[in-house]
Amino acid sequence: MGPLNATTKLIPMREEQFSTFVEEAIANYAHDNVTAGRWPERQALGNSRSEFERLLPNGLSTPDNYLYEIWDEALGAAVGFLWFAVLGTEDARFGFIYNIRVRPEFRGRGHAATALALIEDVAEKMGLRSVALHVFAFNSAAQALYRSAGFGITGYNMRKPLRRNDA
Repeated sequence: MGPLNATTKLIPMREEQFSTFVEEAIANYAHDNVTAGRWPERQALGNSRSEFERLLPNGLSTPDNYLYEIWDEALGAAVGFLWFAVLGTEDARFGFIYNIRVRPEFRGRGHAATALALIEDVAEKMGLRSVALHVFAFNSAAQALYRSAGFGITGYNMRKPLRRNDA
């Protein structure tokens, strides 16, 4: 794992931060899906918003969903967000990181690596068997971070574009 940052903490997301998180996350997820070729640009924001509404119907109070601010104690500020959920059946529960993002101006300081280590501790205390996440194929920096944190590939989604005659 990359270097950890001793001043990085996970704090429960404050209500006043939730709308900022949602708007940033919706925009970023839409952009990533367009970049990955999964969604047409004209539908991306709507698709992304629908996914967030489906997954977080009660916002911060959605059961089995835990939203955190990645907090830098030295700065006294949130430098990013982490959204963690508990999924699976009672005998095979696991954690899933839906979203982890450190704002660009705070990257390269160990915040993401530390947040991953901290959420692993949370998952272990919950008695979960594992932690999973999704990463887009084009995001090599995130893939390297996750590999360094001990995540392994569990499958591949593949796509082949087909030629269309738009005439």
